[in-house]
Amino acid sequence: MAAMSHTFTHAITRAPGISVTKGLRAVDTGAPDLERFRAHHQDYVEVLRSTGAKVTVLEPLEDYPDAVFVEDTALCLPEGAIVMRPGAPSRLGEAAAMAPVLRKFYGDVLAIEGPGFIEGGDILTTEREILVGRSARTDGAGIEELRGLVSRWGYAVREVETPEGVLHFKTDCSLVDEETILATERLAASGCFEGYRVILTGEGEEAAANSIRFNDLMLVPAGFPKTAERLSNAGYEIREIGNSEAARLDGGMSCLSLRFSPAK
Repeated sequence: MAAMSHTFTHAITRAPGISVTKGLRAVDTGAPDLERFRAHHQDYVEVLRSTGAKVTVLEPLEDYPDAVFVEDTALCLPEGAIVMRPGAPSRLGEAAAMAPVLRKFYGDVLAIEGPGFIEGGDILTTEREILVGRSARTDGAGIEELRGLVSRWGYAVREVETPEGVLHFKTDCSLVDEETILATERLAASGCFEGYRVILTGEGEEAAANSIRFNDLMLVPAGFPKTAERLSNAGYEIREIGNSEAARLDGGMSCLSLRFSPAK
């Protein structure tokens, strides 16, 4: 039986717009190069498609510079989708714009109404539970509302803490398979992955933790050879994708797509 946490028939992405150079960032390392960003994004889409998945590429939303990072707008499960309520006020319109797109794939599209906040980058779905990291973008009220919504489909939510100074929970971790998580040492040391096998990122390669398992492939940001080698040695098929421009906006592999398999 296919693992719902990393086996997908569909993905949704959004092409980076001209306004992406004005996107939010924790540390200003300079504006991303738009053409290079577009090239990296195209490579990303092609790798997703190479697995046989149907990938929808949405047009840019120029009014929302961060709209390329579609993962924060929704949680997609086989039974239905839940539109998030981003903790960055400038991103609320992105979530609203994603709702009608999701209705093309799902009969059941719910939404976080508030007053709490929650972003998809703080949510890691495994085969046994949904881990949600409390962060600057996701608060306790948002997590509780999510817990209530997914309970109808039989999912358990476990709240965990995102390390201080880390934007999203999944900045520091990603799912590798049913029992395995790739994580930074600082996050793994918290004990939040007890019961899972953990592969640590290479020393100085914490940014590689935001990778994604998509069907038979592990998509890893380029430029982190020690982490890629650890994953390869563990038996996973690696695809390295340029991520230098998304990284200027605190973005990684998971941020760039919504990945799902709607139940028939």
